[in-house]
Amino acid sequence: MAVVSPVSQRTTVACLLLLTFSTGIVDAISVLVLGHVFVANMTGNVIFLGFWFAPHTVVDMPAALVAFLSFVTGAILGGRLSRHLDGDVRRWLSVALGIEVLMLATLSILSGTGVLDYHDNTKLILIAGLALTFGSQAATARQFGIQELSTTVLTTTIVGIAFDSRVAGGTGHREKLRYTVVLTMCAGALVGATLTRWFVAPVIALAAIVVTIAAGVFRFGPRGHEEPAS
Repeated sequence: MAVVSPVSQRTTVACLLLLTFSTGIVDAISVLVLGHVFVANMTGNVIFLGFWFAPHTVVDMPAALVAFLSFVTGAILGGRLSRHLDGDVRRWLSVALGIEVLMLATLSILSGTGVLDYHDNTKLILIAGLALTFGSQAATARQFGIQELSTTVLTTTIVGIAFDSRVAGGTGHREKLRYTVVLTMCAGALVGATLTRWFVAPVIALAAIVVTIAAGVFRFGPRGHEEPAS
């Protein structure tokens, strides 16, 4: 059952799009800087783990395994948090997204000061932290029940575009939202990929700022109609 958002449907979608944008940013970092591993999109990591059993494949298996296990752990923690605080949706979102901002800010500082290096085994700590954070984010976004806006995965959204398209005999239902979700994650990836050519820590900080904006809107935005965001 979807939770009732503390803000309007339109505002809820805007906040979830901000979280989707942050996903594009951090996956750009993880793929381009941390060794071709995803920290938010687990489909790719599951495929990488399958390569483990094939000879002579060039994949950073420890990184993929750490990302996968950390993401699952984050999703578990996000689920427990939502059940513990589900009586007050604003408080739950403030705590859940506040923890995400704190994690991203901490990882940005640690990487910016050189405590976590992108080129040695300490990058696994950075991978674990990012995957844990976005596992929790995915669990949080899932509670709204908007299938197109998991904030971390696009496969279902893209299938929906094709299946409901007029070419397939559909009506184009929710087409605008679905295209917006895809373009938002693509834009986040573009920003992340562009900025990581010069620096990484500030890009993680940028993701933290984006999540902070979403958290602030959920916390202080005007109350919307009592309707599920679905």
